[in-house]
Amino acid sequence: MAPRDRVLVGVITAAHGIRGEVKLRSFTAEPRAIAAYSPLTTAAGASFEILHMRPQKDGFIATLKGVSDRNAAEALKATELFVPRARLPKPGADEVYVHDLIGRSVEGADASRLGEIVDVVNYGAGDLIDVRRADGAGTVLIPFARPFVVAADGDKVVVDLPEGWLDLKETE
Repeated sequence: MAPRDRVLVGVITAAHGIRGEVKLRSFTAEPRAIAAYSPLTTAAGASFEILHMRPQKDGFIATLKGVSDRNAAEALKATELFVPRARLPKPGADEVYVHDLIGRSVEGADASRLGEIVDVVNYGAGDLIDVRRADGAGTVLIPFARPFVVAADGDKVVVDLPEGWLDLKETE
């Protein structure tokens, strides 16, 4: 499956207990929906079926088919879980899969080319697009929210940034 044919929907963050349960962080819009996409696959092609999930502070505690002891669960730490794109619903109006943003061109509201999206990160306050600047000045983080993002359709994202947003400032 080509990388664009599958979408990252979660990650196993740690083992939990001695019976093979794992801590699971969901990236789906409705976190519990990750179970509906089971079985999930890894980048290496392994498949995991979620048998049971219960909420916990930062995600879920999950029981996976075939994972029955702590050693097996620990071996899965940091394993990313994917679902084929064809199994996901089409995004609604004003929605986009974060996965689809990578590689998109970013333009200013004045149609100037600002760069290309190289990553999407979220440190807890919302998604940020990491844009490799076309002028070679490194990357810049831009909130992926209104009023910063004006449009995100086709192959580009149009942003309207406050005055001075792209200025490099030295810190003392």
